[in-house]
Amino acid sequence: MIVRTELLGKSSEELRELAEAWGQPPYRGKQIYHALYVEREFDAARMTNLPAGLRERIAGEAAFTLPAIARKYQSKDGSVRYLLALGEGGAAVQVEAVFMPETDADARRQTICISTQAGCAVDCHFCLTAQLGLRRNLSAGEILGQVLAVLKDQSEQLLPQTNVVLMGQGEPLLNYEAVMAAVRILLDPKGMGLAPRHVTLSTSGIVPGIERLAKERVRPKLAISLNASSDAQRDAIMPINRKYPLATLLEACRQYPLGPREWLTFEYVLLGGLNDSPEDARRVAKLLAGIPAKVNLIPWNPGELPYARPSKERVEEFRQILLDKGIFAFVRYSRGQDIMAACGQLALIETAVQLNP
Repeated sequence: MIVRTELLGKSSEELRELAEAWGQPPYRGKQIYHALYVEREFDAARMTNLPAGLRERIAGEAAFTLPAIARKYQSKDGSVRYLLALGEGGAAVQVEAVFMPETDADARRQTICISTQAGCAVDCHFCLTAQLGLRRNLSAGEILGQVLAVLKDQSEQLLPQTNVVLMGQGEPLLNYEAVMAAVRILLDPKGMGLAPRHVTLSTSGIVPGIERLAKERVRPKLAISLNASSDAQRDAIMPINRKYPLATLLEACRQYPLGPREWLTFEYVLLGGLNDSPEDARRVAKLLAGIPAKVNLIPWNPGELPYARPSKERVEEFRQILLDKGIFAFVRYSRGQDIMAACGQLALIETAVQLNP
């Protein structure tokens, strides 16, 4: 049995070293890197900038394994949820990614939400993904592959700008090495070429990971999943808070280096009757005092969990209190709710609306 070398997810330096190991000039590694991430070419025979002998060796000894599209679901709002199969033959494990086009005249872009783990170990009680548990970490190639597979599937209708959010299944900062290997390729001008402002990593509050990310030379935008206004409240819905309580988390946020026009995003899922009161809003404003912050308020998305969606009046009252306290606040109504593609709904659930892969 031939064990193929997986090239997807390898950096330019790793491909240079591989080219040298194959007896090729180092620049051949850069050519392979360019073919993969700029040209998005995954057939060695069509990498015509490489000599025939090297193309044959790549075809025989290497692989570019994009996730297989097992199923996809179309929302009435234009979003598409992808059920992606990873691994040899596409049978090993499944994860989800979501494609969200925005066609307004001043916002012609698509956002791709990707997973960093199969399942999740953090166990946020309001999130359906938590019910899967953690199945395994994803490799850098499997993380990048989700973006590439979705872009390939949507190639005939892509808009000028692509945003990527690491907000699907999993906690990115608990898979740090693979996540950052993928992010570096996404942000590399000679790789996928996305601007840092167009890539966002969302964490439940893994403080060592935040501190480590702060030291990266090139990094994505950071979003913190806050969701509570006190430790007692956060302990009850996010067990990770018992390890990294609010004071520890917010101190890491205060120490996080930001540029002059940069801020941290705090995501706050509003659970009706639990964390959505005016008193909660005032406590949140106090917690975030002194941090360059904006808050995305996300009304809870329905699922088989014992929570309620707040009224629009309650949401607006919460937002207005934050604004009055000098905190930028926005309401984000999640897309794809009808196909279980919204925030907190990714749990490999079958829905009625399905497209052929």
